[in-house]
Formats: sequence, structure tokens, C-alpha cells
Amino acid sequence: MKPMVIAAVVLTLALAGVAGAQQVISAKSGLINYVEGKVLLDGQPVEHKAGTMLPQIHRDSELRTEDGRAEVLLTPGGAEGPDMALGLGVILRQGENSAIRLLSSHISEPKLELLGGSILVECAELPKDVAVTIQYRATSIALARKGVYRIDGEPAALRVYDGEARVDQGGQMQSVKRGRMLLLNGIAMSERFDNKTGDALFRWSRRRAEYLALANVSAARYASPGRQLGGWTFNPYFGFYTYLPGSGFYDSFWGYRYWSPETVYMVYAPGYYGSSSNTGGGSHHAYTSVSPTSTGHSGVAAVAAPTTAANANTSTVPREPVHSSVGRK
Repeated sequence: MKPMVIAAVVLTLALAGVAGAQQVISAKSGLINYVEGKVLLDGQPVEHKAGTMLPQIHRDSELRTEDGRAEVLLTPGGAEGPDMALGLGVILRQGENSAIRLLSSHISEPKLELLGGSILVECAELPKDVAVTIQYRATSIALARKGVYRIDGEPAALRVYDGEARVDQGGQMQSVKRGRMLLLNGIAMSERFDNKTGDALFRWSRRRAEYLALANVSAARYASPGRQLGGWTFNPYFGFYTYLPGSGFYDSFWGYRYWSPETVYMVYAPGYYGSSSNTGGGSHHAYTSVSPTSTGHSGVAAVAAPTTAANANTSTVPREPVHSSVGRK
């Protein structure tokens, strides 16, 4: 199939209704969201079939990539209940020839071990009472804030693209912040690195973030506008879960915007918002067109954010909602 045809199909699906979208009903960490190439869960192949959900990684299970990559939800909560973590967005992306073991599947305290290779973790929302911990040999890494983190096995290193991580190496504690890299050898101090560039895993993670943002807009359109719970929703047209902020919108580190159901409803509803009246001020905010994204799809689905790593859960609706004539009712 030609690239232009693929782009047109994806755009059509993004603008189509997702009446069958489902919110995640899981109180466990480690839900596999996407795989490509050869990926093994406890030695058994994991295959991605269109429109179906992938398996859960259980405690002490091992997910290994050979000539492939995997994407895992570390906090897939979103359904109501006392044991559910609401409004969390933590996703792990695993590079080729890498392996992880899930040490704790508790949704508010996910803990995993990097056995080898490379992983990249993106935290869209990370409340103070949620602890995400990654172990590599004698080193323990706690993700302290929303952001983007990378851990490599050989050579062992932590890179903080955005956010802050707390590192415990044999009782020696160290805080590593945005744009800093720490070699995990027990003695090194952190140093600066270029957090705007990266290798194949970095670029693939950016593409995956864009695809999730494309899936977000159609899923958010058909969720309840009044819902104030963030979380993950399965988009059957794309075949994977996408993230829905509880309110407002989330601008990712990669420059893509994820809309809440309330905000998307405001964007797609006919007419204008912020109308003037005889009794007060205000102005009309006309809908504007949006330029295509890097994949060539509609910018309505994944808007390049004006600033990266903006606040994830704001109740403020954008002053000038974006809109495309093809998606207008």
C-alpha cells in the first residue's frame, strides 16, 4: 500500500467515531499496548492483531525483545474503584534486544527490573503518592516527576530528558534533573547531554507518541464530555490504548497534544466560543486550520504544542480552539 493511501486511511479513522472505545479496566501494572517485530513474554511470542488487546505482564514475568520493540502501560488505571489509580499516564517503550522483569504489578507502585538493553519511560501524569521504580543491578531509580527518562544497560546510564529521578546506588543518593545524564557505576556525578536528539529508540518513541495523539482525538470525541477522570482508552481502529487527560489537555515532551473529552467536545461543537454580549467583554474565537504533523496526518489529531512538557492536567480550555473543516459536524 502506498504511503499516501496509508496516511489517508489513518486520517479517516482518526476523524471517524470510536463508539466502541473502551476505558481500561485493570488494577495491575504491565499491560502491553503495542509490539512490532519479535517480542517474547516468558518465552512465548507476542503478536499484535488488529482491533485486539495484548496480554498483561504478570509479576515476575519477563518481556524480551529480539528484533523488535514493545510499548507497555505501567499505570493503566482509569476505571472507578478504590484500588484504581485514576488519571495516570506512565508508559514504557522498550528497544531492540532488551529485557525487563516486572517486580511489582501494583498500579500505584509499579516496579520493574531492567535485565539488559534500553528502555524509555514517559510520565504524562505522576501524582506524589505514586512511585515508579526501575532497578538495574544494584541501582534503584525512582521517577519523581512527570517527564521522559531513559535507562541503558551497556554502558549503564540514566538520561533525564525531562523531569527528575532519584537514584540510589549502594546507599548513595543522587538527584538527576532535566538534561542530565548519570553513569550507573556508583561513583560518577551527573553531566549535561543533548536532550533534543537521540538514537533509534528515541525516534521510535517520538513516533509512537504521535500515533497515540492521533488515536486520542477520536477516542476523546466519543467519551463523555463531563468525565473528569483521566486514563487510558482502547481505540479499536488503531488497535491500541491512547491517553485521555482528565480535563484540559496534555502537551507531551515530544510536542504532541492529548485532548480531554471536554476540550475535544468544545473544539468539534458547531459555532464559536467566547462570544461577546451586551453585558460584558469577551471576543469570538474562530476555529483555525492546523498544519499537518510530521507523519503527514491531520494536525487536528496531534497538534504540535507551543511549549513542550506543559502542565498535563489543566482545567483551562484553550483560548482559541483548533478545528478542521473536515471534522466539523
